[in-house]
Amino acid sequence: MTRAFARLWLASLFCECAEWMLQIALPVFIYQATGSASSTALAMVAGVLPMILLSPVAGFVADRWDRGRTLSLVSLGQALAAVPLLVTDSAWLIYVVMVSQSAAATLFEPARTALVPYVVAKGKVVAANGWMGFNSSGARLLGSSLGGITLATGGLSTVVISYLILLALTTALLLKKFEVRAAPKLRHRIWRAWLDGLAEFRRERRLKTIGLTLALGSLAQGMFLVLFVVFVTGPLGGGEAEVGLLRGVQAIGGLIAGLAIGASLVRRISPEIMCAVGGLGVGVMTFTIWHMPALTTSLPVYFVLFGITGAPGIFFMSGSITVLQTAGVPEKSGRVLASTMAFMALFQAIGMLIAGPLADVWSLTRLLEVQAVLMISTGLPALLSLWYARRGGQRRAATTSSGTTERPSLGH
Repeated sequence: MTRAFARLWLASLFCECAEWMLQIALPVFIYQATGSASSTALAMVAGVLPMILLSPVAGFVADRWDRGRTLSLVSLGQALAAVPLLVTDSAWLIYVVMVSQSAAATLFEPARTALVPYVVAKGKVVAANGWMGFNSSGARLLGSSLGGITLATGGLSTVVISYLILLALTTALLLKKFEVRAAPKLRHRIWRAWLDGLAEFRRERRLKTIGLTLALGSLAQGMFLVLFVVFVTGPLGGGEAEVGLLRGVQAIGGLIAGLAIGASLVRRISPEIMCAVGGLGVGVMTFTIWHMPALTTSLPVYFVLFGITGAPGIFFMSGSITVLQTAGVPEKSGRVLASTMAFMALFQAIGMLIAGPLADVWSLTRLLEVQAVLMISTGLPALLSLWYARRGGQRRAATTSSGTTERPSLGH
């Protein structure tokens, strides 16, 4: 891997660690203050709405502006937006900060992901995404754990101070200009560029398949984000620290999976298969976990189970991101990624809005089962697509073979 990729990797580690701290601390703070799953769901929805609304801008910025410069400015903006939480922790301000952080992340993620293929050698994109998955798992482990523990021991202001320090390190690493292999060029207007990116999904079969997979996975993930807090603080009897630790421990399996992908130990597996197997694995593991309280509520058991769940999760995301980066036209990758993030955010919001109100009035176990079944279903689109493609290839091969054997007889 190149020095540019190493610098991007380290900056991403700091940035994602900071984001995980806030993602854990703010919803848990809201839930502990109100005791309402609906309020928690609304806080989370506030955090994903900008991903939907700013999708055209994010794709335009990622494909037209200098991506390294964009990342440094966005991380600085995230830090400034969180400063008011040092003064007051009122609910309305928390909602505002979550919206602003999400808006910044909407600009950050497409630019970062679109930059990866340009700072690594050709043919190393899958490995680079594996290392980014390893990175994300490490950030999740550290950030989630620190977010829960810091909130429980030092309060929200301590979480914010830690968040600001991590973003300062991120900005410092991103200030130096990235020397990329090739620079994409875009001259379209914002809305034209966004529509052009959406057209890639209509044109490219692989993008259609991965789009359906990510829609199902995002719906399941939206439900999970709300139900997980209720599950840990309810049936498991945990608190802020336990919520953060159990979310963070999923990164242990993710670290192993990311290392395997980054070291090209699974290079013979297609991205679609990685995504399908990962989705099925996450679904099966969560279905098992949701039914474990009938046997035990011992937290060490759940640390192990959630730790294992992180491994298929990295396969799911690494496979899907690789398809998004490589299936379409390279110059449009920023727009494709931004559009994908928008639809993922939309389906996450739908999942949250379904899970929040229902968790207050319906059986938690039934809702958890629905969430797990949705996650299991994410493996079906890719598997069906590959099956149809293989059948089509076999038919074409049979037709070609038949035509080849008949031609000599016609010459006699």
